[in-house]
Amino acid sequence: MSAKTASVCLPYRPESVGAARRFVCTQLRGWGLDNLVDDAAVIVSELVTNSIKTGCQTRMLVGVRRPTDRTVRILVGDGSRSMPVMVQARPDATSGRGLEMVHRLTHGRWGVTPLPFGKVVHADLATPAPIPR
Repeated sequence: MSAKTASVCLPYRPESVGAARRFVCTQLRGWGLDNLVDDAAVIVSELVTNSIKTGCQTRMLVGVRRPTDRTVRILVGDGSRSMPVMVQARPDATSGRGLEMVHRLTHGRWGVTPLPFGKVVHADLATPAPIPR
């Protein structure tokens, strides 16, 4: 299988969360991966929200890849070198659970790649096993 990739540049504005969600979900449906749409929507929403909070004003790149027939990778790149940190949110906290949800939905398969002028956060979802023919 050849790797499939799609990406879009988005501004650092709150409405980009919805745009990123629509972009990733449309791409997954186009690849026949409707069963991953709900988890992917949560993941990309959290990663884009974190990028918006950095205050960076360059550009944010949202991507989705299918590097193998068993993996979908969601990527969010931004111009901030500030690394995301998973924290233990208090029960009464109104925020701080985003990366914990990403961690749980990906079974720990997420990470960060520092770049000279920013970073890329990625999260991997496992696809269902192909049906033997």
